[in-house]
Amino acid sequence: MIDECLAVEFRVRNDDCPLAEASRDVGAEIDARAPQRRSDGYDLLQFSSARTDRLTAHLDDDERISYLHVSRTDGRSGYRCLSKHPCVVRRLIDGGLIVETLRYREGEARIFGAVVGRDVLKGVMEAAGETVGVKLERVYPLESEATESPGQRWELTPAQEECLRMALESGYFEIPRQASSEAVADELGISKSAFLERLRRAEAALFQQMFR
Repeated sequence: MIDECLAVEFRVRNDDCPLAEASRDVGAEIDARAPQRRSDGYDLLQFSSARTDRLTAHLDDDERISYLHVSRTDGRSGYRCLSKHPCVVRRLIDGGLIVETLRYREGEARIFGAVVGRDVLKGVMEAAGETVGVKLERVYPLESEATESPGQRWELTPAQEECLRMALESGYFEIPRQASSEAVADELGISKSAFLERLRRAEAALFQQMFR
């Protein structure tokens, strides 16, 4: 039995797959599931993006895409289609990568996933080495996530982590909002302005790491 699981993060540049090109040409950010290889050699793609007719038109005009289906809800569009052109991530999956999140932005792909054991990581790295534009950004044991606090994982200060936690538990982020900024600040024992400043700094730190 292999008891070591590693989290990995890849960045892919110069991928000429339909989703990478669409994110660059249209300026859309695309959140995708891992492509599913079909027995006929086509890849089933499932992904979503902020609602934009330009992305839909771009994909509809791409001869490598067929059976494009679009659904719309809450300001976002969900897509399903078949692709004749395999994405680079397909090679990493074949090497043993388990994809958790896949995001295309400005022609680049950011892939977060896991591998089971060092031997599997070696296979994924060999597949990456054969592909132009693939770079391993980060690798670390998944077990470390169990011992890290969210603040350590996302590089937040203790005050920022406390601020986010209290806001979440108080219902500050609910729709409609269940607690005012004044109420959360009182729970923290700080002023409203101090709470809002910590909240903005914490959100900025999170977003910079999520979308870098």
